[in-house]
Amino acid sequence: MRVAVVGGGMSGLAAAHELVAGGAEAVVLEGSDRLGGKLKLGSVGDVTLDLGAESMLARRPEALDLVHEVGLDERVVNPRTITASIWTHGALRAMPPTVMGIPADVDALAASGIAEVDPHVLPVPDDDVSVASFVTERLGRDVFDRLVEPLLGGVYAGHTDALSLRATTPQIAALGPDLLAGATTARAAANATGPVFAGLVGGVGQLPAAVAATPGIDVRLDATVRAITRTSEGWRLSVGPTTDVEHLDVDAVVVAAPAPAAARLIAEDAPDAAFALAAIEYASMAIVTYVFDEPPAFDGSGFLVPPVDHTFIKAATVSSNKWGWVADTGRTVIRASVGRAGEATLLQHDDGDIAARALADLRTAFGRLPEPLDHVVQRWGGGLPQYDVGHLDRVAVVERSIAAVPGLEVCGAAYNGVGIPAVIASGRAAARRILDAGTIGA
Repeated sequence: MRVAVVGGGMSGLAAAHELVAGGAEAVVLEGSDRLGGKLKLGSVGDVTLDLGAESMLARRPEALDLVHEVGLDERVVNPRTITASIWTHGALRAMPPTVMGIPADVDALAASGIAEVDPHVLPVPDDDVSVASFVTERLGRDVFDRLVEPLLGGVYAGHTDALSLRATTPQIAALGPDLLAGATTARAAANATGPVFAGLVGGVGQLPAAVAATPGIDVRLDATVRAITRTSEGWRLSVGPTTDVEHLDVDAVVVAAPAPAAARLIAEDAPDAAFALAAIEYASMAIVTYVFDEPPAFDGSGFLVPPVDHTFIKAATVSSNKWGWVADTGRTVIRASVGRAGEATLLQHDDGDIAARALADLRTAFGRLPEPLDHVVQRWGGGLPQYDVGHLDRVAVVERSIAAVPGLEVCGAAYNGVGIPAVIASGRAAARRILDAGTIGA
C-alpha cells in the first residue's frame, strides 16, 4: 500500500513513521523547503539552538516513544530547573504551585503578591464554556488575569475569553466544584509522577530529521499539494507549481496540513469536515533568541507576563539556566516570546524593531543585560490553532465526515492538542486507521 502524507510537520512525520512500521510506503509531501513544522534548529552566535519548541511534555508517552524508536534516547535530558516567575506589578514574582494556573497553595499565592483570590464553590457545567468565564466565576478576575491567562497565552498564543475549557484545559474542569481544593490534591499527585518536561541535547529540532531518515519514508520538499481527487483505484494528488503539475497516484492520503489548507484539499470529498476546519482561527507569534556572554541576575527558568500588564513580550525563557547542554556552551541564551491572537499588527514590525522592543522588556524585567552577541527573530505566522468554545464539537464533525470517506485521514495540531506528544499521537492514530482499513479504493 502506498500512502501520501500531505505535510512534513511532526504529525505528518509521525504518520509516515507509523505507516512504514506497518508495512506501507509513505510519501511525505511538504510545501516548504524544510521539515519539522514548529520544530527548527538555527545558529545564534555560533550556537545551534531550537528556534521553535524546545521541550516536550514528558508525562505523555508519545514523543519520548518516538524519540526511542528513531534512536535518540541517549540525548534525552530533563530541565535543570523549571522554577518560573510572573512579571507583574513591576517585579518578577515567584510563581506559586498551580494546576494550569489554578492556585494549589493559597498561602504561597498570597506571599507572591501576584493576585488575590476570591473563591466560590460552583458546579462544573455540562456545556462547554470559556476558560475565562469558568475561572473568573470561581476564583475572581485577578487570578484569571495574572495566572491562568499568561500560562495559556504561552501555550496557545490565545485569549482565554474565547478559549474552550474542555478543549484546552480539561485539567481545570477535572478539579471539580472547589477549584482550590481540587488543585491542591491534583498538584500533590502530579509531584509524585516524575519530570514534567524533557528535551534533547542539541535541541528537539533534531527529531524531524531523525524520523524522516526512517527507511521507507520518501520525503519531497517544495512539493505543494494543489488538489486531491478520488479515482477508481484510490487517490490522485496534483503536486507542484501550476506551470508544471505532477500527478501522484496512491492508495490513501493523510492530510497533515494546517486547518485552512486541509479544508481546501478535502472540500470536495468531505465538505462537512472542510466547513468545520475553515472555522478554526490561527494566531501568529514570534520567538526572539538572544545570545549573551554574561549571565543575567536570575536563576530561574524564565517568566510569564499577564496581558493586563501591556508589555511587548508575553514570556521569556533563560534556556542556559533551563538546559545543561545550553549552559555548557559557555553562553547565556534567553528566548522572548511575542504575539497573541488578535495582535497581528504587532508582528508587522521588522525583525530589528521586534528584537529591540523585546530586549527593552527583558532589561526592565531583569534589571540589566549586556548587549547581545547575536539574536535571531523566528516568526511563526499562523502557527497556533485557536481552540475556541465549541472546538470539540467541530472536531467531532470532522471525525464523522472523514470516517465516511475511505482512504482519507487528517491529523495535526488543529484537532486534539498543540504540543509535540499530542500532534505525534494524532499522526500515528491517523496512520493506524489507514493501516487497519487495508488497501482502499474508491
